[in-house]
Amino acid sequence: MTTAPASGTAVPAPGAVPTPGTAPALAGPASAPDAAAPASRTAVPASAPATTPPAPGAAAPASGTTRATRTATSEPAAAPAPVVLAVIPARGGSKGVPAKNLAPVAGVPLVGRAVHACLGARSVTHVVVSTDDPAIAAAARTAGAEAVHRPAELAGDTATSEAAVLHALDAFEATHGRAADVVLLVQCTSPFLTPAEIAEAADRVLTGAADTAFTAAPSHGFLWRVPSDGTEGAEGVNHDKAHRPRRQDREPEYLETGAVYAMAAPGFRTHRHRFFGRTALVATDPARVLEIDDPHDLARAKVLAPLLDAPVTPGFADVDAVVLDFDGTQTDDRVHLDAEGREFVSAHRGDGLGIAALRRAGLPVLILSTEQNAVVAARARKLRIPVLHGIDRKDRALKEWCEAEGIDPQRVLYAGNDVNDLPCFHLVGWPVAVSSAHDSVRAAARAVTVTPGGAGAIREIAAWLLGPELDHTPARTTPES
Repeated sequence: MTTAPASGTAVPAPGAVPTPGTAPALAGPASAPDAAAPASRTAVPASAPATTPPAPGAAAPASGTTRATRTATSEPAAAPAPVVLAVIPARGGSKGVPAKNLAPVAGVPLVGRAVHACLGARSVTHVVVSTDDPAIAAAARTAGAEAVHRPAELAGDTATSEAAVLHALDAFEATHGRAADVVLLVQCTSPFLTPAEIAEAADRVLTGAADTAFTAAPSHGFLWRVPSDGTEGAEGVNHDKAHRPRRQDREPEYLETGAVYAMAAPGFRTHRHRFFGRTALVATDPARVLEIDDPHDLARAKVLAPLLDAPVTPGFADVDAVVLDFDGTQTDDRVHLDAEGREFVSAHRGDGLGIAALRRAGLPVLILSTEQNAVVAARARKLRIPVLHGIDRKDRALKEWCEAEGIDPQRVLYAGNDVNDLPCFHLVGWPVAVSSAHDSVRAAARAVTVTPGGAGAIREIAAWLLGPELDHTPARTTPES
């Protein structure tokens, strides 16, 4: 659940069960180690003089993804902005598709896709995943949400989604001391749900146009049924079989997609059901409607994802610096050893071409690596870019480098492949995973390359920023090196 800054709010360990008699507790995104821990590193300059980062000691940023709750600041006495809480039920006991909510579609777990869609919806202020599964809770935090542990009595086959949402509401209010104004039930089994659809459903309730709202797909289909009384023959449900009007002569009917439901929170508490009062529907694109209930649905989702997912990649105007992990990002993550124990890795010449083009375009480029390795330093010298390696706290080192260079971290593209890159992902504006990255890293990325690490992924990123021919010539200057 992303929240406004919540200083001093304690959260339990992942998967902790609330003590009987207490309100359920929320577990937030995993944070970085203690900020006081030293960020030991060895700086190897490029052939050009490099600015030395400031000494360790500055407080490290929180590594958890935070999205500030919108509040009214123009008038000191103004009422706070409404709280819109998105609840994503995601229990671990799926039978049709084992571990369904963690199944990847386009490299991102279903629960992560739902979290990303909610975070992208302009009206949503908080996102929480309700689950009984520690792995799902971890994936939710990686994607930027918080998790509430759902007790066993609310996680069985007969438990309702409404019960999970009510439980999550209790957890939210106990943690934040404030009630939600609108609550959303968002299903992660609808992989092609869009932030715009979520926002529109919330807005219908926020504006008072409706008490409840849901997503639905228009249909002009002719429905039939077979009588249950044993009578032979089928009968029309929504039409007279003797009269077949043209499609354009029929008003559409709407099929509930099961993806999003928005409810006024006080009314939901009273009625304990997702439909009450005035109900509005949000029309969605039928081509995007898919609910994953069995392995065939999941297979279809994986095939459709390249066609339906909008590519999200940065352009030159979005980025002021590029920071690159080394092992697994500029290499294939393998190490070759000779008889003397010396290490060798393979690098891709296309990556070198891309990095050179970024330097010519005036973009600062830095290699940031956990490994203390002469190979890393040698590669940096070859590319004529600075390197920080032997880093215990990569996020802290990155923040210090940004401060020394006068660069806003939100304008930094950081490319990585494994879990030690996640704190940096939470710090920068453009976290990018190579396609061969660990699943949890792909889930946390804002963009994912098509190319694996060590096979030209950095060349691909350079093409995002400079064009496929790497010939973008922006009005930037770079010092002679």
